[in-house]
Amino acid sequence: MKIAVLRETADAEPRVAATPETVKQFIGLGATLAVEAGAGAGANISDAAYTEAGATVGDRAATIADADLIIGVQGPAAADLPGVKSGALLAAILSPFADRARIDGYAAAGVTAMAMEFMPRITRAQSMDVLSSQSNLAGYKAVIDAAEAYGRAFPMMMTAAGTISAARVFVMGVGVAGLQAIATARRLGALVSATDVRSATKEQIESLGAKAIFVENVKGIEGEGSGGYATEMSDDYKAAQAALVSSHIAKQDIVITTALIPGRPAPRLITDAQLASMRPGSVVVDLAVESGGNVEGSRVGETAIVHGVKIIGHKNAAGRLAADASALYSRNVFNLVNAFWDKDAKTAAFTADDEIVKGVKLTEGGKVVHERLTAG
Repeated sequence: MKIAVLRETADAEPRVAATPETVKQFIGLGATLAVEAGAGAGANISDAAYTEAGATVGDRAATIADADLIIGVQGPAAADLPGVKSGALLAAILSPFADRARIDGYAAAGVTAMAMEFMPRITRAQSMDVLSSQSNLAGYKAVIDAAEAYGRAFPMMMTAAGTISAARVFVMGVGVAGLQAIATARRLGALVSATDVRSATKEQIESLGAKAIFVENVKGIEGEGSGGYATEMSDDYKAAQAALVSSHIAKQDIVITTALIPGRPAPRLITDAQLASMRPGSVVVDLAVESGGNVEGSRVGETAIVHGVKIIGHKNAAGRLAADASALYSRNVFNLVNAFWDKDAKTAAFTADDEIVKGVKLTEGGKVVHERLTAG
């Protein structure tokens, strides 16, 4: 099996889908690796490092030529796969709901596209879960970005000149990113509180030493989504949560929002009026800004100042830690391939009826086949 590693062309995307470590692992399985020149530059990996690991390095056309599996971080347009052979596999983050035309393009090109972000949340697939690996880094980086923008110390400090109060950090949305944000803010000495629409997260929040802020005695979401994801909240819950957040947020120095609903725009968690209640100099980090934003007034790729509050809307938060993000992402991809590797044939045999394969496969045989894209 020939595996092609592409250089990312998307804006603000410094990550790479394979590192020298995983190149060696793929070669150890019996695969051959071709890496597009400059693929690792954003993660400080030189072409020479790939060559030393056993890969060939060349231009995109040479890299893709005769490739059985093409791996990337963000999926390229079908037009950016020159000479791709019919039946070739593509594994990347494909964002099918945001760019359906690209998925149709893969089908038309005869590419079997696999969306890494569709990985089922099952025990067997944990080591392949790119959303978890990347969200973990995003949650950490959100706190670091907030600390830099805040301009004050996080921990309480008692000095001869007086006492500095600890920063108050409020995390909204307690998935992987939120839990890491809580842990990081706690390590830096902040007073941390957090909330989520899923009642099961209360124990997780408290286990990290943070205060859980929850709506009580009101029906919450219409049903927790599969794999532990949240789905849409009821109107009663939205009203109760808004009132609770309004009273709590006014006392916070830093707010980090992480709430996402797969296949839907990000839910609005903070309104302009709530921002106005915060003290000037406070900081809000919107990790959902690229999906529509949790915060009114947040802007993709910018830091907006609204009512004296800084709203940070960095693109690709995980990519801001490109070396670590690439290392984790590339291991996710390797773990997927390795799980289906046929040692005798020296190729990956993605069994059609396997739960993981059915979860990630979007196109096959010239058609879009995933039920989430064909329903209705």
